[in-house]
Amino acid sequence: MSLNSRRLQPLQQLAEDREEKAARRLLDCQRLVAEREQRLHELTGYVAEYERTEMAGSVQLLRNRHAFLERLRAALEFQRQLVEQARRDCETERGRWLSQRRDLSVLDQMAAMYRRREAHAEEQRAQKRMDDFAIHRHLRLLESR
Repeated sequence: MSLNSRRLQPLQQLAEDREEKAARRLLDCQRLVAEREQRLHELTGYVAEYERTEMAGSVQLLRNRHAFLERLRAALEFQRQLVEQARRDCETERGRWLSQRRDLSVLDQMAAMYRRREAHAEEQRAQKRMDDFAIHRHLRLLESR
């Protein structure tokens, strides 16, 4: 490995670390979205169930039921907002992860290019040594005749 490809190793490691951290943040964000969506689903079901039940009774009980339903609906709307915010945050994290992934890919491609160049240069040096050896051997044979 030559100087150029060795120089890229710390940068590649740093880019890999950043990409891994971004991937973990994205996974955490996706888990949060799933949790919030599950909570939204539960609340939706609870509101629907509570709305279906009929209740007879005093005016005070009907007012209490109505007030409770309003609080449930407010909680449902708040949960919808939490889900949407989590989705937006997740898209932001996804963009950050993709950016880190691209950076890592570019460095990987550069390192591969340097390694190919280094291998080609080494092949050329080896071929030149073999050619020089063959020429010197041929000249010695000519001189010995």
